[in-house]
Amino acid sequence: MKIEQVNVRNFKIFKNMSLKDLSQLNVFIGPNGSGKTTLFKIFNFLGYALKNNVSMAVNKEGGFKEIVSRNTSENSYINIEVKFRNSSVKKSPLITYALRIGQNKKTTFIETEVLKCRRSNGGSYWYFMKFHNGKGEVITNEDDYSKEEAKEQFEKQVLYASDILAIKGLGQFQRFKTINSFRRLIENWVISNLKNDALRKIDEYEISEHLSTSGDNIAQVAQFIYDNHPDIFNKILKKMTKYIPGVEKVEAVKNEAGQVLLKFKDSPFIDPFISKYVSDGTLKMFAYLILLYEPCPHPLLCIEEPENYLYPELLRGLAEELRDYALRGGQIFVSTHSPEFVNALNIKELFILNKQNGQTTIYPAAKNFQLKELFNDGNELGWLWQHGFIKGDS
Repeated sequence: MKIEQVNVRNFKIFKNMSLKDLSQLNVFIGPNGSGKTTLFKIFNFLGYALKNNVSMAVNKEGGFKEIVSRNTSENSYINIEVKFRNSSVKKSPLITYALRIGQNKKTTFIETEVLKCRRSNGGSYWYFMKFHNGKGEVITNEDDYSKEEAKEQFEKQVLYASDILAIKGLGQFQRFKTINSFRRLIENWVISNLKNDALRKIDEYEISEHLSTSGDNIAQVAQFIYDNHPDIFNKILKKMTKYIPGVEKVEAVKNEAGQVLLKFKDSPFIDPFISKYVSDGTLKMFAYLILLYEPCPHPLLCIEEPENYLYPELLRGLAEELRDYALRGGQIFVSTHSPEFVNALNIKELFILNKQNGQTTIYPAAKNFQLKELFNDGNELGWLWQHGFIKGDS
């Protein structure tokens, strides 16, 4: 899956935002309060709404009035639109998922939820599903899409409640292939905000295949990879010795209480250190390598401020690892405040948040002609940012 465009209306600071020209690796910069965290909240919101329902997702953000953009009319709707291609399908069309959420007498409901694509440039839409206020239709002849003369055939469906996403139930059926693929995209995207205090946590023994948002199960994931994918674990260790000179060995072991500990062996010392005593940078880099080399990669990975606790010289290496992950098929969104990290980017990978009059828009750095010329002349983007060539306007 590759997301090519995200359009948002009336979601917090994004009153009317269109994010276009997305690549596999996308890095977002902007001053504090410009909306970098809010951008990731859009994906969190959709994930939570799928897992539970839209009402709970709205309440998690403090209620409808806290989400809807300021200075909007009383009857405003929250609109989220995601345009993507199914990378597992040859010549996949651009598919649009559109969600429109409203509130009536403090009751949150889904006014519209559709999944559709155009049959050809400028042609009519082919609908995979279309729902309004809990009632709708889902396609029954999806495989006929490629036949020019074919028309959609639908079956009617009624949801249990008007705040439940239709893709939640329909996406469990294999016969609704496109709905199923988009549901799996949402289910498997991850917003990562690794915390060093969480990474040092010693927890009860429990198998974990995926790193949690905070990284508090890193020892369990390391143990899982070591036991089931030793080739991947050895690759991670090799990467660690490349980026952190002196690290000879990393292992996950159980103590007498059944808790899993991470131990790092440093070449100058005979005995290994448990993670509690390892430097913040060493532990954080190991966590990122675990995240990026999990046996089942995520279709979309959002990472907030990866530079925290990492030495500046490690940031180029991390950027290389993120780009390699993207080349292997995963899509990555990163927010950062670090010029050193931005120095490692291609201009097509950089996006700038512009906040004016309480509203934020996002534009690709490559669309700024002057900036593109300076980059092509050999200037690094982080240096240009530091020296005022990248500002919050286009």
